[in-house]
Amino acid sequence: MEQLLQYVWRHKIFPLYPLQTTSGQSVEVIDPGLPNSHAGPDFFNAKLKIDGVLWIGNVEIHGQSSDWMRHGHDHDRVYDNVILHVVGEADCDVRRTNGELLPQLLLPCPDEVSRRYAELRQAEIHPPCYSILSSLPKLIVHSWLSALQVERFEQKARVIARRLERFNNHWEDVFFVTLARNFGFGLNGDAFEAWAGRLPFRAVDKHRDNLFQVEAFFFGQAGLLADDMPEADDYYHRLQKEFHYLQHKFTLPAPVSAEQWRFLRLRPDNFPHVRLAQLACLYHAQQSLFSRVMQAETVEAVKEILSASTSDYWKEHFNFKKSSPSREKRVGQNALNLIIINTVIPFLYAYGLHKAEEALCNRATHFLESLKGENNHVTRLWEGAGLPVFTAADSQALLQLQKEYCDKKDCLRCRFGYEYLKGKRGG
Repeated sequence: MEQLLQYVWRHKIFPLYPLQTTSGQSVEVIDPGLPNSHAGPDFFNAKLKIDGVLWIGNVEIHGQSSDWMRHGHDHDRVYDNVILHVVGEADCDVRRTNGELLPQLLLPCPDEVSRRYAELRQAEIHPPCYSILSSLPKLIVHSWLSALQVERFEQKARVIARRLERFNNHWEDVFFVTLARNFGFGLNGDAFEAWAGRLPFRAVDKHRDNLFQVEAFFFGQAGLLADDMPEADDYYHRLQKEFHYLQHKFTLPAPVSAEQWRFLRLRPDNFPHVRLAQLACLYHAQQSLFSRVMQAETVEAVKEILSASTSDYWKEHFNFKKSSPSREKRVGQNALNLIIINTVIPFLYAYGLHKAEEALCNRATHFLESLKGENNHVTRLWEGAGLPVFTAADSQALLQLQKEYCDKKDCLRCRFGYEYLKGKRGG
């Protein structure tokens, strides 16, 4: 009820008769204010005329007047600057902390809006607003998807900022941790991030010119050299011996548990061993990886940097027990596209904000618009509902829409939900 009232207030869906407070004072809404999604009043800096007097301040909205006391606002000075209490049911008077009576507006929610909102909340089809999508003007669709794309950029930039705090603002380290997470391609993403978070980067850097030692670091810290396997080959034992030496030399943190790696329903080319070998080869071959990627001006240049292969051993193995026909195990084109979408592009945007270099942020957008749209169950769902996916900018916007709005049934903040509540229908 409260969310729906906030929606009605924000969009000024008011009854046709003049608005009045519960005590009979006239109310004119000049500006409903800015919605606040954080702690404090629901709308900031509203501009109202109450009984002919201009007021500028905050507005709080509740389903019932008594919610004011139930939420403790009558003892919280943060709410003393509320100029109007908007309610769906006026069941009592409310006061500020000094005992002063607060004006209240009883605001009914139109029956048609309530009905349509119930339709969105209760619909078994997905998306529940499918009936209007194909009839929406292209400008509305484009502007909402563009806003969702920016929202996703900012959300990923905040994730990067939190990782930077953990790694003492070392961009190279955080870039590699994020890259590693995305080498897990969903199923092993958490495991790869936990593994990368335990890598002693300064120690590995001392041996970066030796691929065998980089592999010893990587596989050892991944917990994949802990077992004494009677059937293991000579390469495994050499890596294990080298890792024990490096453990002692650098007093390495405990490796992650080998049990966290997932193999079920994975194609052998996606086994963690193969992905770790590719990362080891990339780390060995590309000094200052983050800096080089940030300087690359085209998607193709980025792909050339990130197109990792493996050492000779992994050309003939999927893990330490399973051999394979000898062939290059390079990161495929689809995988490279996903890595660029989920690692490179967010870092271009975040680093552009950090350095106040608009060119990097613009390059992030350009890269996203130049890559083919992702093909997954979410994008297929929206295409089936009438929203075609042409570029990665489209697919990223729709993933944001799905995760932050549809899955949470937050139709009141969605532009498509707004159009549905207005009563627009397809032909």
